[in-house]
Amino acid sequence: METLPTLFAVIAFATVTSITPGPNNMMLLASGVNHGFKKTLPHIAGISIGLMVLLLSAGLGLGALLQQWPQLYLALKGAGVAYMVWLAWKLWHAEVPSGPGSDQRASPAAAPLMGFWGAAAFQWVNPKAWMIAIGAVAGFTPPDGGYAAVLGLALVCALVNAPCVGLWALVGAKLSRWLAEPARRRVFNALMALLLLASIWPMVGA
Repeated sequence: METLPTLFAVIAFATVTSITPGPNNMMLLASGVNHGFKKTLPHIAGISIGLMVLLLSAGLGLGALLQQWPQLYLALKGAGVAYMVWLAWKLWHAEVPSGPGSDQRASPAAAPLMGFWGAAAFQWVNPKAWMIAIGAVAGFTPPDGGYAAVLGLALVCALVNAPCVGLWALVGAKLSRWLAEPARRRVFNALMALLLLASIWPMVGA
């Protein structure tokens, strides 16, 4: 960052865009409830590293390429929407504990929907992540900033993103005891699936 005010502006931008509801945070909240915070850590890391790589790519020319070829952006958006619909379906049908006395989490055989690599790759088809990346590059990198400016921006955004999205997983983990009852867990998973679908709508027209 060239100046301290610019750094503060980037931190504020990254905080607001990272902590507000979106596909990543809906999935992390659900993962925290169903699998606990510890098992969700790879998902959190994948989101932040994936966003950093996406920002680097956008700053080094991919964002301009997408603006020149809007069909490519539409293809990525379509793939992202289709993938989020599939994730919502999986979440709706997620395994729940068999009874009030059972473990609060899903069974060990039921792995989280996303690990590190899946979460990192998901950022490339996540319309909100693209809006963050292109908005950050357009707003905070000077035309002659070069690689160092883009790298600094990407690192700051990733470092701010991790605790912001991690908060959603932590809240989910705290809710897991109250949601240990199978009926409550099913309702919660269904609600998260619907919210994940709802989070797609504002991005479809963007």
